Amino acid sequence: MATTEIQKSNKRNLPIGNVIFWEEKANGILGRTSSANFEITVYDEHTIRVQIGRDETFLPNPYSVVKNPKDVAVEILKIDGNIWIKTSKIHLNVNLDPFHLSFQTPLGQIINEDDPAFAVSWLGTEVSNYKKVQKDEKFIGLGEKTGNLNRFGKAYTNWNTDYFAYGVGDDPLYMSIPFYLGIHNKLAYGIFLDNTHKTIFNFGASTNRFVYYSADDGDLDYYFFHDDHVGKIISAYTELTGKMEMPPLWSLGYQQCRYSYYPDSEVLTLANTFRDKKMPADVIYLDIHHMEKYKVFTFDGEKFPDPKSMIKALKQKGFRVVVIMDPGIKTQKGYAPYDEGLEQDLFVKYPDGEVYEAQVWPGWCAFPDFTKSETRQWWADKMEFYEEAGVDGYWTDMNEPASWGQFTPNLIEFDYEGEHVSHRKARNIYGFQMAKSAQLGSIQQRPEERPFILTRSGFSGIQRYAAAWTGDNVASEEHMMAGIRLVNSLGLSGVSFSGYDVGGFAGEASKSLFARWMSIAAFAPLFRAHSMINSNDAEPWAFGEEVEEISRNYMNLRYKLLPTIYSNFYQSTQTGLPLAKSLAIDHPHDSLVYDSAFQNQYLFCENLLVAPVESTKEITKVFLPDGDWYYLFDGRLHEGNQVVYQDCPISYLPVYVRAGSILAMQSMIPHTSVRHDGVLRLHLFMGERAFSYQHYEDDGIGFGYKNGEYLRRSIGVDPTHKTIRFSASEGKFKSTFSKIKLYFHGASVEEIHWKGHMLPIQLESFAFLEKLTEFDPLPDHSHPYFEMKDVPTVIIDHSADEFTVRFN
Repeated sequence: MATTEIQKSNKRNLPIGNVIFWEEKANGILGRTSSANFEITVYDEHTIRVQIGRDETFLPNPYSVVKNPKDVAVEILKIDGNIWIKTSKIHLNVNLDPFHLSFQTPLGQIINEDDPAFAVSWLGTEVSNYKKVQKDEKFIGLGEKTGNLNRFGKAYTNWNTDYFAYGVGDDPLYMSIPFYLGIHNKLAYGIFLDNTHKTIFNFGASTNRFVYYSADDGDLDYYFFHDDHVGKIISAYTELTGKMEMPPLWSLGYQQCRYSYYPDSEVLTLANTFRDKKMPADVIYLDIHHMEKYKVFTFDGEKFPDPKSMIKALKQKGFRVVVIMDPGIKTQKGYAPYDEGLEQDLFVKYPDGEVYEAQVWPGWCAFPDFTKSETRQWWADKMEFYEEAGVDGYWTDMNEPASWGQFTPNLIEFDYEGEHVSHRKARNIYGFQMAKSAQLGSIQQRPEERPFILTRSGFSGIQRYAAAWTGDNVASEEHMMAGIRLVNSLGLSGVSFSGYDVGGFAGEASKSLFARWMSIAAFAPLFRAHSMINSNDAEPWAFGEEVEEISRNYMNLRYKLLPTIYSNFYQSTQTGLPLAKSLAIDHPHDSLVYDSAFQNQYLFCENLLVAPVESTKEITKVFLPDGDWYYLFDGRLHEGNQVVYQDCPISYLPVYVRAGSILAMQSMIPHTSVRHDGVLRLHLFMGERAFSYQHYEDDGIGFGYKNGEYLRRSIGVDPTHKTIRFSASEGKFKSTFSKIKLYFHGASVEEIHWKGHMLPIQLESFAFLEKLTEFDPLPDHSHPYFEMKDVPTVIIDHSADEFTVRFN
């Protein structure tokens, strides 16, 4: 391109233009237009990659995608001057004059298409892709984004940002996941823009002509997904960017954090109080005050004179310890991490070679360049310091990277796996690579134990390395509800293991707010409470006896549900689907799902319908999707596809169970290191159709499950033939359960036969929540919404063999 043309293109919109050359290649085509080069590659029958750039070669993100193209049937045709690339699920029409794309179904329905006038265009270095809006199109996903479930009419920025006490509509936040789903006309698709520069997604803000996404610089490199179910699209995205690994079992229990618990005596008192009050908990965090003057890889010698002994004492009480790690390395001669970083050339630098410094907690700091493999290995080696103290997990914070002033100069340089790029391209990936470094260090230091990494910042693919939490939220009703949408949106975007600071980090929760937040968070993938310095105590017992008892009830319920939760985490490692599942996944075309009254609802572990509600309300509307639904706390059956009114006193969160499902439960335990009573409690919520549950167990801590040390079995119920079929167990792990207790909800059972023998049936008035005593607003469950019914139960011996239970 001539210099004058380039100068003009920096001032005006430069469209991609007409195709002047194209040819077939493996799984697709490549070519050139008047303004750019392009390449289109079929990755799978449901996934097509589109690369467009003005440089001679493409420079892709080396971090997010872990999948190579599959060998699938692809048909490439030239018809009426256009190119068609056809798979069994997508027919892509490549228009040549000018270049623009139309993704269609094999039946010719438009799934997604470019605005032909602009399609792919440049304004200076900024590259954009303009798309037509389909009739009544809705947009969901984009990871950690505030606002409504349906993102139509809004625009969002991906630029990882430290944002203390953010507003419930503010953007951007800490994490960038440029993947969204479009829904219209009984169709759905996904688009992942794999570019780590600052990106914009505009879903019709300030324009009614198109929607578009753009990147400040670099290639337009995106993956297009289409399948017949939203869940399949999410699975395809996580197949591309990776799925989470099985977390340690202890990380699914209750976690307690504060900025900060110190000295060591306060930490031990905290642990003792949990045990004395019989409130189950597994994890205690050490925030920045555990360090000497906030320097990573240190302990404060006064506050924590013997951290090894303290952590040993905590472990004897059944607690795991997670420490915070900030990336800022104090620029202090004699401080080993700083000296080593200088010597080994591991820090981010200015273009002239001087080390970049900014102020964070320790003062002036240098920043490790985690986009360099040598730095990641060095960081992993340094983590031996924590291993020697007995630390179990790692919390990577301030890794946007954050600094006082919140305005990092764009000219600083990062290695980026040898590409050598500026902050503009590296920022959004920095926290992702710090989390990767932490995971590497954890596995390196404890090769026999699964890592637990919690991160604030990340990018697409972060689910491979860490769980996520939604940062410095606020103690308010609005933030409680916004946090639910954030977690649900992260789940839509491949991050299954996520949560929020229960009770709010900034500010102080009221008694009722904390009680409600605890009940909701018991049904979140990550169950962690956290509060900030110079605020009132915010532990579950700090709000009075009633809140303490409500909290204990829901904490106990969480631990009783661990067999279901753990089995669903396993399913997520296989499918990439979230544990906290927006109703938009299974009911994308039901308009009520997007209604402001119902958009916070979600399915937890597939079959528990959670209807979050503010603590200020005593009655709420709940949308019940298709099917029948049991109210969890009284067994009352409701028809689906309707809106119902549900009482919601502070002690009862509206939760329903899908008719035709199984909840697996265990006895109450104080923490996950304690063995349950050996009875697997299977609650069968009867429906008209056959249903099943896949039970999964392993040792909860190591990697043996990857080599067959697991137990997996399917349990199927056939209401028509009155049978419960237990498949043979797969895997080499011996179940921790010796007996199975069956609970029949919604069925009148008079006889049960197992292995040719009739078994005695008992009627049990079962309560999923322990009944509150003097604080129960509904004594004896006398309110019609809370009548408990006798449930038929029977106990059978656990068996590794295949067997069938028959009931009349």
